[in-house]
Amino acid sequence: MDSLPLPAPDWQLSPHTGYTREHWEAAADGLLAAQWRFASAESARLDLPGSASGSGPESDGLEGFARSMLIAAFRVAGARGEDPHGWLRRYARGLAAGTQAGGPEQWPPIRDHDDGGQPLVESASIALSLRITRPWLWDTLEPETRHNVVSWLRGALTVVPAPNNWYLFASTVAGFLESIGEADEATSAARKRASLLLEHWYCGDGWYTDGDGRAFDHYNGWALHLYPVLGDLLDGTEHGYGARLETFLGGFGYWFGSDGAPLYMGRSMTYRFAAATAVGLGALTGNTPWTPGQSRRLLSGALKYFLDRGAVTEQGLLSLGWHGPHAASVQGYSGPASPLWAAKAFVCLLAPADAELWTATESPAPVEEADRVVATPATGLLVQSTARDGLARLHNHGSDKVRPPAGVPVSGSDPLYARLAYSTASGPTAGSNPADNHVGVLWRGRRSVRRQIHPLGCADHGRWGWAGSWHRPVFTASSPAMPGLRIESYVVVHGNAEVRIDRVVGPLFPVRVEHSGWAVGDGGPISELEPLAGWEKAETVTAPAGTAFADYARLPRLSAAIDESTTLVAVARLRSPDVEPTPVGDVVVAGEVVRCTFEPAEGPRLALEVDLSAGEVREVDA
Repeated sequence: MDSLPLPAPDWQLSPHTGYTREHWEAAADGLLAAQWRFASAESARLDLPGSASGSGPESDGLEGFARSMLIAAFRVAGARGEDPHGWLRRYARGLAAGTQAGGPEQWPPIRDHDDGGQPLVESASIALSLRITRPWLWDTLEPETRHNVVSWLRGALTVVPAPNNWYLFASTVAGFLESIGEADEATSAARKRASLLLEHWYCGDGWYTDGDGRAFDHYNGWALHLYPVLGDLLDGTEHGYGARLETFLGGFGYWFGSDGAPLYMGRSMTYRFAAATAVGLGALTGNTPWTPGQSRRLLSGALKYFLDRGAVTEQGLLSLGWHGPHAASVQGYSGPASPLWAAKAFVCLLAPADAELWTATESPAPVEEADRVVATPATGLLVQSTARDGLARLHNHGSDKVRPPAGVPVSGSDPLYARLAYSTASGPTAGSNPADNHVGVLWRGRRSVRRQIHPLGCADHGRWGWAGSWHRPVFTASSPAMPGLRIESYVVVHGNAEVRIDRVVGPLFPVRVEHSGWAVGDGGPISELEPLAGWEKAETVTAPAGTAFADYARLPRLSAAIDESTTLVAVARLRSPDVEPTPVGDVVVAGEVVRCTFEPAEGPRLALEVDLSAGEVREVDA
C-alpha cells in the first residue's frame, strides 16, 4: 500500500505470507516516518491527529513519542546499531527537550495511576528503548540530558500503579536504571514488587491473570510475559519466566487464524499485531515449542493481516480500531497514539538477520495443520480450530475481568469478556446491540448479563474437548435480583460443531431463557444455532452497529419460557461456506446427564456424556 511501502513478496522463502525480515524493517521505517510528520517543535512529542484521550493531549503526545521510540529501538538494535534513517538522533533531541525542567515541551511528571498516571506506561517504553540501544543512544547523550532523563524516570519507582501489569512498568524502569549504575533501594523495591506480583498472579499453563481476579486476555503475551522474559535476557539471569513463556506459546499458537487474524477477545484490541509479540519473543530467546518457520508464519501472518485490511491510514498511521477505525474496539484510555503499542511485535527484529527465524522457510501455521482442541484448565479457556477453513474459536469459561471481592461493577455488561465465545473472524457485538454468544434470562422486560464467571472444568482429549462454568444472571444496578438463580453452561466441541448445554437452576418466577450464536456479516463465515432439546423458538436478530469484522451483523438466537430448573441443548457452528458442518446426532437429556453424539464425515462416531451434577464429560461407547 502506498501509505506503508513494502518490498516485493518473497514467495520462495515465505510461501504463506511473502513477508521476510525486510518487510518487518520496511514496516517499522514506514510507521516511524509517518509518526514523525507530527513531531512537536522540539521533538519531545508526537502529536498525532485525533481526539484526545482522557489523559489529555500532552500525555498523548508523550505516548506517541514513547511508543514509536520502541519501534525505532527494536529496529536499530536488531541491526546492531545501523540507523540509516537517523531515528535515534530524533529521539535524542526529544529526550533532551522532554526532560528539561521548565522547558516548553517538558513531559508531564509520573504520577499515581488515579492521578493521571499514563506517563508511567510510557516511561517503561522509553526505559526499555534506552536499554536496548544504549551504545548508540544513551551513551551519546549529553551529561545534563542523562541526568534529566534519570530524574524523570525515577518518578516511576515510587508511584502507585494500576493494580495489574502496570507494576511491570516500574520494574522495567528500575532494570534500566540499574544497568547504568543507578541502583538503589528504590530500584530494588520496584523490581521486588513486580516479582512478587508475578508469582501471585501466575495461574499455571503459562498464564498470568492481569491483576487479581480472573482477567485472561492478550495482556498475558504482550505485557506479562514480555517484560520479565526480556528483562531476564538483558540481565543475563534466569527466573523461570522463559519456561512459562514456552508453555504459554504451546496453546497460544492456536490463537491465530490461517489468515493471520488473532482471536478478538479482551481489551486493547486496537494494539492489533502486538498480539504476536510473545511469538517473536519466544523465537528470540528459544523459549518456544514452534519451529522458526512456524514462528515467522505466525508473526508475519498477523502483520500482513492488518496491513492488508486497512489498519494503516493514508497518512501511514495506525487508526483506532481493528481493520480500519472501529469505535467499539477503543477504550477510554486510548488516544491517537495508543495503537502504537503494536510496536511490541517488532521485538522479533532483535533476532539477527542470520537467525533461523528469518532464514528458515515459512511453515504452515498450527491452525492449518489439523483440527485441534486446546484447553488451558488454569484459565477455563478452550480453543477449537479447524484446518479446512483456518478458523480459531475461543470458548470462554473463565475470564471475566471482575476484581475481587465485589467486582467492578458486576451488574455491568462487558462484551470483551462476558461472551461465551470469541473467534478470529467474528464479533463481539457492541453493548448497545443484541449480544452474540450469550446466555441469559429475560425477566420483567430486562435481559440479564453474564459477568462474573465461575469455572467448572476445562479439558481436551485429542479430537474433542469441553469447558464449563456457571454464573448468576444479573440485571441493571436498579433492578431486583433473583436470589438462587444461576446458569450452568457447558460446551463440548468436535470438528466445527459446538454442543452448548445450559442448565438454568432455581428460577423463582417464570422467565424466558435466551441463547445466541455467532454474529457475522455478509460475505463472512456462516453462523448456525440449532435447537436440540428444550428450546421453543428460533430467530435471527440484527446488530446494526456491527462488529470489528462487519459493519452490519446478524446472529441466531434461541429462547424458551421456563418456570422451574431446566436443561436446554443446542448446537452452534461458525464455519466457512465451503466447509461442511460436523453433524450432531441424537441428544438425550436424562436427569442431570446429557448424552450427545458427533457423526463426522471422516473419522469415527463420537459419543459423549455430560454429567451436570459431577461437572464431568466422558467418552462412552458409540
